[in-house]
Amino acid sequence: MTLDDLKVFVMVCEARNLSAVAREMNCSQSAVSQHVRRLEKEVGLPLMERQSRGVVPTEAGRILQRAASDGLTALGEGLRMLEELRTGHGGGVVIATGATTIRHLMGAAIEEYSRQYPDVGLEFHTERSSHRCIDALRSGAVDLAWVSVDPGAHGASGAQGVELRPVISLEWVLAVHPGDPLAAESALGAADLARTRLIRPPAGTSSGRQVEDVLGVVALSSRATTRATDWDTALLLAELGLGHALIPAMPGLVGPSGAVRLIPVTGIPPLEVGWAARQWSALSPAAREFAAAVTRRVAGGAGS
Repeated sequence: MTLDDLKVFVMVCEARNLSAVAREMNCSQSAVSQHVRRLEKEVGLPLMERQSRGVVPTEAGRILQRAASDGLTALGEGLRMLEELRTGHGGGVVIATGATTIRHLMGAAIEEYSRQYPDVGLEFHTERSSHRCIDALRSGAVDLAWVSVDPGAHGASGAQGVELRPVISLEWVLAVHPGDPLAAESALGAADLARTRLIRPPAGTSSGRQVEDVLGVVALSSRATTRATDWDTALLLAELGLGHALIPAMPGLVGPSGAVRLIPVTGIPPLEVGWAARQWSALSPAAREFAAAVTRRVAGGAGS
């Protein structure tokens, strides 16, 4: 049994497809199968079973998958820390999130963290959805991901192989041009959105599903609505008078120019957002402190 055998086996368990793993590794499907067979010979039990659309781990396979995932994560973090010790460098933290989150939620924490830990590099992978952030996390491309915590999509404990930690609940607001008739409203209910030209979250995202759950997929599809791939784009479209942007109320959304009015919307559950990690106990001290710095700033700002 080798580390490569275990790495390939975990990839197969997650992808549920030998061909997909072979393409990712740029090797043949038979080479991937050999890694699995070698493990099965070592443990003396079948680890995978074929189904019509791919392969799934057996009960024994699931046991080995959990152990191997935890072990590989811990080993990778240990090797990284040894490299930092050898070189004397502070290492780095890689974070997956959206550009809007960096601007409106993380900015102050990033500045504070960079002053306190000047030797630690921060690298941001900007993604268009929480699903893609979690994919980057699972693949090992990033240390942390800032995501929508959607129990309906991931279950109460989070996506498979990922630990979630909610940080803040964001209420919904409707951004409207100051000259729009709706600008005179002090608050709106979910039912009032029927009289809007709605700019709504993209389909397939956590926020998009939440809005569809409340307003109804049929009702939304029967109306002319606009989608925006991020909150800042939605806000800009509202500023231009092209519609009404349904967005979460994040700090600093509207500047002093007053280009839009933000009207609270009731009847839609708040959007839960927070951190995701493969294994919190295996995070580097630098990554844990960065997550804590953002959490302090975000939670503190929410309570002020």
